[in-house]
Amino acid sequence: MSNQNHPGVIAPPPLIYFGFLFLGWGLGQAVGDHALGLAMEWRRGVAVVLIIGGLVLDGMAAGTFRRFGTPPEPWKPSTALVESGPYRFSRNPIYVGFAVTYAGLAVAMDSLWALALLVPCLVVVDRWVIQREERYLESRFGQPYRDYKARVRRWL
Repeated sequence: MSNQNHPGVIAPPPLIYFGFLFLGWGLGQAVGDHALGLAMEWRRGVAVVLIIGGLVLDGMAAGTFRRFGTPPEPWKPSTALVESGPYRFSRNPIYVGFAVTYAGLAVAMDSLWALALLVPCLVVVDRWVIQREERYLESRFGQPYRDYKARVRRWL
């Protein structure tokens, strides 16, 4: 790893999620999307619950970072190791929130393709964002971060 004071992620994570979401929507438009098979009322309800749930989780996680004086953006230097709030249950609650929001948007769009592309999206985020962040955080915080990794799961 270089001496830069940030993880060097491949792209801002929200762009990765939106890129896959719109790629799925575009594929559905190009090759014919199969609907999810939910009645409109159910689809709206599921979509709203997922979108709001994901956004609330993101807000809680980002707010926890800000309370500790460290930026949630992975292209900025981390100034504190945060282990409280939603970080007690997941090392990456913001990315979990993004995934839940993504699922809600795919359901709202009634796009099976977009929903299916959530899996490769998570692989990209895991490999080219989270793994880089973890190397950076381990070099930045050392043993306390390794102890945290041993206690708390990467996703859920």
